[in-house]
Amino acid sequence: MRNKNLILLAGLCLLASSSLALAGTIEAINHTKWAINHFSVDGQSGIDVISPFQGGGGGCCYMAPTQWKPGMTVRVDWETGVAFADDVPEIPKPKRPNLDHMDAKTADSVALQYATELQKWQLKIKSMSKTHTQQVPLPPYTSGQKKCGITVHFLPCDAVKVTTSCADYGSPDYPIKEPVHMKEPAVCPK
Repeated sequence: MRNKNLILLAGLCLLASSSLALAGTIEAINHTKWAINHFSVDGQSGIDVISPFQGGGGGCCYMAPTQWKPGMTVRVDWETGVAFADDVPEIPKPKRPNLDHMDAKTADSVALQYATELQKWQLKIKSMSKTHTQQVPLPPYTSGQKKCGITVHFLPCDAVKVTTSCADYGSPDYPIKEPVHMKEPAVCPK
């Protein structure tokens, strides 16, 4: 019994001295006119599609290291694309035909033609999607500071910022101050 207690005590001491951090969700705020079709932080999925000028996410889990060190980064992977068909009026979505008053042979032919046009349209829309990868600096925090997962901010010109802050976006304590609705400049900085 005494050996079990010593092992338990040693384990508790080791646990107390280790640098534990709590894991939290992966959230995002999209400040752009493009949809974020999917995203991840260090390989962990953010789950949601984030519509233009919206927030979302909820993937599990991101755990910030207990102690921040200069030069720390996270890898953010994401895909941008068209959110809604109406966003691209120059590529109109094919109109679904009304097959109600057609004989079976004509209806099959018209339906097949529509399916082919729809597939071509979907490929054109998909071709507007772009994949991105960026190493993003993890902002400083102190070892005693509470961390709440990670929030990724997708900004115009494929810029990205992240925070582990527990404050709500828009509150005075939140470190990222950019507004949700941001216009993309005519020329993006390189």
